[in-house]
Amino acid sequence: MSKQRPAAIALAVSLCLLTAACGGSSDDSSAKKSDQASADGAKSGYPVTLDNCGTTEKFTKAPSRVVVMNGASVAEVSTLLALGLGDRIVANQQTYGRSEVPGRADAIKKLPTGNIKLNDAYDVPREAMLGLRPDLVLSTTSYGFDEKNGFATRDQLKQAGANSYVSPQGCDQNTSKMTIADSYRLMRDMGKIFNVGDRAEKLIAASEKNIAAVSDKVKNKKKPKVMVLFSHMAMGGNDFSSVVAKGIYNDILAKAGATNAFESASKTSFADLSKEKVAATDVDALVVIGYNDPNPAAYAKKLLKEFPQWSAAKKNTYVVLSDSMYLGPSNDLAVQKIARTLHPDAF
Repeated sequence: MSKQRPAAIALAVSLCLLTAACGGSSDDSSAKKSDQASADGAKSGYPVTLDNCGTTEKFTKAPSRVVVMNGASVAEVSTLLALGLGDRIVANQQTYGRSEVPGRADAIKKLPTGNIKLNDAYDVPREAMLGLRPDLVLSTTSYGFDEKNGFATRDQLKQAGANSYVSPQGCDQNTSKMTIADSYRLMRDMGKIFNVGDRAEKLIAASEKNIAAVSDKVKNKKKPKVMVLFSHMAMGGNDFSSVVAKGIYNDILAKAGATNAFESASKTSFADLSKEKVAATDVDALVVIGYNDPNPAAYAKKLLKEFPQWSAAKKNTYVVLSDSMYLGPSNDLAVQKIARTLHPDAF
């Protein structure tokens, strides 16, 4: 580029000299056009610049060919649908199979997948990604842009004319510090990128209002100890490797008037626990997250039967959730459902 720039400048100067078009009224016309372009840009909301995981992403218009990577999440696709942007998606790899929002699971199922062959991580490999000709690629964590795993890097996407975005707390692939505020940040960022900020703020305000109302009702209640885990999932070598220790789940529990029984079991998002450790911990209630599980309630009942010594088993106290318990636009629904189950007298 450095070699081409002087040549381009010289050519422009030559054209000016030959046509005498670089002075007088021509300058005024150019200035007016520049001013008009700036005014139009301000009116449209563009350009938009985001600093995302140390990468600067500049948007000059709303993306129209969005690829949503898997990442064992539905946060990104659900956020786009909540904002009315489903028609911008050309390939989506996210699904939980269930949702607390009526119609959302079906809406996700109807989205295009790009008809591509996924890699061993059940996600979009580099060549297939570039073949989709995206102008925006969304990934839950930076893992989705790691060249070592066969993915298109953010630089490669930029060279192909595509922006990229890593969701909040996903930069270092450690979601243990995630809170509900990160769901709002994701919503706001998508609002900016697609110039639907007003819509995003309206959804955020409604969620905040719902959560505040619930928290106010349960603020003086005793906080039950809750076990949160994904049904039929293995993330480690022990019997219970999908037990939640930290992350957005704990923020949701706190807003619902509860605590995580296994918060101290790990410094990361998940604890890899033995059956003996689980049996030795008193659990007042279960929250089972169904990730593509058609019957997570059956899994909850199985656990209650397996550990009859739990207070949760004696009172048959459990909640089954899916996408509202994770990063995304519907955390208020999880707060409401958990609070109503644990503190029915408050409602």
